[in-house]
Amino acid sequence: MSTHTAKKLAKTCTTHIGGRLGRLLMEQFVAKGWIAKEKPGDKYYVITTDGEKEFTKLGIDLNQIKAEEI
Repeated sequence: MSTHTAKKLAKTCTTHIGGRLGRLLMEQFVAKGWIAKEKPGDKYYVITTDGEKEFTKLGIDLNQIKAEEI
């Protein structure tokens, strides 16, 4: 009999959260309007104005994310 307890994993993939948790977080951020694609066919999401406010409320320092030309 194993004494290990099953745990839900928060996986990382190189430098980001991956796996199901990463997907669920992304889906919620999109649903809440915190991140969005500028055009439906875009590869990347951008942090919206609402997202900037809400991530900051959570204590996330967005200054640690550098702006990139896409």
